[in-house]
Amino acid sequence: MVNFKGLDACDSFTSLKKTSRIRLHDLVTPARLANWWIPHAAELSYCYAFAPVDDLIVERLQALADEQQLIEKYRMLAEGAIMNTGEGRMVLHHLARGRLGAPVIWKGQDMEIFYRDEKLRFYEFAEKVRDGRIRSSADKPFAQVVQIGIGGSDLGPRAASLALSRWAIVKERAKLTPWFISNVDPDDGDYVLSRIDLSESLFVLVSKSGTTQETLANEMLVRERLKAVGLNPDKHIVAVTSKSSPLAGNPHYLDSFFIDDFIGGRYSTSSAVGGVIISIAYGPETFEEFLQGAHGADTLALEPSLKHNPVLMDAMIGVYERNVLGWPATAVLPYAEPLSRFPAHLQQLDMESNGKSVSRAGQPLSYSTGPVVFGEPGTNGQHSFYQLLHQGTDIVPLQFIGFLKNQLSSDMSSEGSSSRQKLVSNLVAQMMAFALGKEDENPNKAFPGGRPSTLLVGEELGPRQLGALFSHFENKVMFQGFTWNINSFDQEGVQLGKVLAKKALGAISKGDSSGDVRLDALIAAVYENTRRRDRADR
Repeated sequence: MVNFKGLDACDSFTSLKKTSRIRLHDLVTPARLANWWIPHAAELSYCYAFAPVDDLIVERLQALADEQQLIEKYRMLAEGAIMNTGEGRMVLHHLARGRLGAPVIWKGQDMEIFYRDEKLRFYEFAEKVRDGRIRSSADKPFAQVVQIGIGGSDLGPRAASLALSRWAIVKERAKLTPWFISNVDPDDGDYVLSRIDLSESLFVLVSKSGTTQETLANEMLVRERLKAVGLNPDKHIVAVTSKSSPLAGNPHYLDSFFIDDFIGGRYSTSSAVGGVIISIAYGPETFEEFLQGAHGADTLALEPSLKHNPVLMDAMIGVYERNVLGWPATAVLPYAEPLSRFPAHLQQLDMESNGKSVSRAGQPLSYSTGPVVFGEPGTNGQHSFYQLLHQGTDIVPLQFIGFLKNQLSSDMSSEGSSSRQKLVSNLVAQMMAFALGKEDENPNKAFPGGRPSTLLVGEELGPRQLGALFSHFENKVMFQGFTWNINSFDQEGVQLGKVLAKKALGAISKGDSSGDVRLDALIAAVYENTRRRDRADR
């Protein structure tokens, strides 16, 4: 029987807290550097030689993972148990890339078949766009594809599209250029629309409910721009939405592709939310390889042993850093420019999922949960916030990501080494410098060291490796959420601001069509509304 209980109710956690802490300066040895690796999916590898753990700590982390039945809970999730307790829903993003256990049936529908059939529908649509059978209202083949969405409808797909853009060019799969509009600030939409030829642009409108305020505002902006140049917007927009949405089957869209409530936005890149734009821009085969890499990592994550399961090891090290060592933040540092937007995706994935202070049952927690997540590609970060990471008063655990080969075939040498060699050398040097530090008679030049890190590394970044990376962090968040006994699959924390924003809009004078904003009036209206609700609650 699977038991859901708090971290503070685990005997293994009590034992873990009593374990002596290690000193990285003494522990990092050639033998450790050679052996503390775990093979990952898609030819990736995970290194934890610079993590603040030894064999005894790993043993007790294994005991905690076993006591919290993390693999059993993962199997329950994959086979359709109600794991989103806040909304009473299944959690099925894994199923969009391949079944991991028994079939999942909902209202007589095999959900694996539902996801597969939708995938095949947008694959067929993408091929027709790519070969010119579906054309614009100006009878031109489409050359740009623009996703209109926000949050999980933007961050993951944007990070993935950017990560594969150079790879797709080299592999001669890039047919359309992907763009994204997310911010309701009209300057965002204007920036994109002023840089593309609207007569050859296809738009993908992503809203599960079909009522997302920012997304619909940006759709209206796009439609007005298309009309202004004599184009028919209905021939330039497709929808990704739910079957119950007002966008579904709507004649004002070229087509509608369906998602459901069982895949949350931040987990949705594996669904039509990411699949439509990636398949149109880079080909269905590219998205299929992304799914294969993710499914391979999902399957590996079922391994019960930490020493053979890289994501479970990563998750449990993170729990140790957060709940025993007391470190409140973590930095994601991809030494790969194609992953420049990946940290932004992981911010939402981790902080929206595990930024919770009550248990699955709604009880207040006595321990810390999700960390603050931030990051920037190397080596840019070295010339930015690494100063604090190296010599600041707080220790921030680091997650490095790197690849040994370029996506583009070209490189250049200077001062006796190629650019790729310089990049990888910087990655290795930073890990070593953070761990070991440097003594100096001048305190200003001394580095304390003892700053831990882990590394995900592969030969080259392609769609399979990218899929494995998405899976790794999604499953890391899941395992940590189970360990903390929280619901990682709802996001009530984003709702209050939305409600008050509607109140603020209601406070704007209906007779004022100038577009001017009186900030003092809005603040007063929102404040009074909040006070009225507080009084009603009392």
